[in-house]
Amino acid sequence: MSTPYPVTIWHNVTLSGSSGHVVSNSFQSDLGARDLRHVWHPCTQMRDHAPGDQIMPMIPIRRGEGVWLEDFNGKRYLDAISSWWTNLFGHANPRIGSAIKQQLDSLEHVMLAGFTHEPVIRLSEQLVKLTPEGLTRCFYADNGSSAIEVAAKMSFHYWHNQGKHQKRRFITLENSYHGETLGALALGSVELYKQIYQPLLMDVITAPSPDCFNREPGESWESHSRKMIQPMRKLLEQHAEDVCAVIIEPLVQCAGSMRMYHPIYLKLLREACDEFGVHLIADEIAVGFGRTGTLFACEQAGITPDFMCLSKGLTGGYLPLSVVLTHEAVYQAFYDEYTSLRAFLHSHSYTGNPLACAAALATLDIFATEPVIERNFQLIQHLRQRTEALKDHPHVAEVRQHGMICAIEMIKNKQTGEAYDWRERRGLRIYHHGLKQGALLRPVGNVVYFMPPYVITPQEIDFLVDTATQGIELATCD
Repeated sequence: MSTPYPVTIWHNVTLSGSSGHVVSNSFQSDLGARDLRHVWHPCTQMRDHAPGDQIMPMIPIRRGEGVWLEDFNGKRYLDAISSWWTNLFGHANPRIGSAIKQQLDSLEHVMLAGFTHEPVIRLSEQLVKLTPEGLTRCFYADNGSSAIEVAAKMSFHYWHNQGKHQKRRFITLENSYHGETLGALALGSVELYKQIYQPLLMDVITAPSPDCFNREPGESWESHSRKMIQPMRKLLEQHAEDVCAVIIEPLVQCAGSMRMYHPIYLKLLREACDEFGVHLIADEIAVGFGRTGTLFACEQAGITPDFMCLSKGLTGGYLPLSVVLTHEAVYQAFYDEYTSLRAFLHSHSYTGNPLACAAALATLDIFATEPVIERNFQLIQHLRQRTEALKDHPHVAEVRQHGMICAIEMIKNKQTGEAYDWRERRGLRIYHHGLKQGALLRPVGNVVYFMPPYVITPQEIDFLVDTATQGIELATCD
């Protein structure tokens, strides 16, 4: 396929502002070998990196700029997945980097028990202004899984403080994912991550997902999502006395193959939770900060959850930080004399770290001073137009999109709905092709997706779509 931009000859190209030094292949290989002697990588079967197999070559990265990552040989890779959905405004963003450097000169960290600092105060004030109305209190943690743990514990503890000690269960959705710590893992439903640890996990109630991939032929997203609230309502009716909260990923189940649903489900779920006296936890860790087209996904349904969990894009992809926002009624349930033992005694050593807060403030400042959401709308439209043709591909079951998240699901037989055997690792073929062409495409199973930094250009989107299309052809040719 002919393209107006280079896609293969990157080996002697360096990013603007770099030293121009291109090192030898041997140094790149040496770093990879040193890594494999000691580093155990996340979400990885380490044998895939074994030098003899080369199923997934280890790629040391030297630097980044904008949407691009560069290895030690000068080869570049367009970061189509924002380094696991964290990066919003590009690598080495000068505004965010400068804010961290400035903060580093005054205060690197202080514990947030009995002490405070200006960055965490300012960040809390701004988050309260930006998030759905009614969320007034911010509790900080280190990462997304920790935020889920906070929200779950806080919900349970709230009901305990209200004298409703029987409320100790949670309702989650099929195909959901909320993190890897034991509490967060229990609240998810992707068996690949969860099954082996089942003996260690608390018991949860699982409701059918509103995932619109499962809609009837000709049925609209809204109609299907409306229909799928009924099983949730039945569970709430049966278990309301025992349930603390329902937890959801608004609009997109990211680790669950990027499956998506209509905002009406969120609206109806909020109404149902209010009716049956159950909290609603919105896990916006992956979908917050503009990923779905609005600043927060809950905005599209006009709802306020009881707990909103944020991380990943909160710091623009720079430093670990998460926050759980909740409303005044929850806060007041813990506010009492010390001897009442009603306090929320949960802590992390780096809670509200000033450096991370400075990065978050710089990230929010970019949203405040630049037309990010409006500019993204043009990119969203361009991405939708460029992927439209893939809907007719004989091995593409669906092309779906919410804002800046676009997913292409491969299928073995489009007529019968037969999926590819997961053991064939078709997505890995696309990953390999992407690396050869200069793109970081890391599919979720048989689903290729784009979740790029917002500084991507239409021409770079063209490159990604063309590369993915070529990869899909290679992955489905037998």
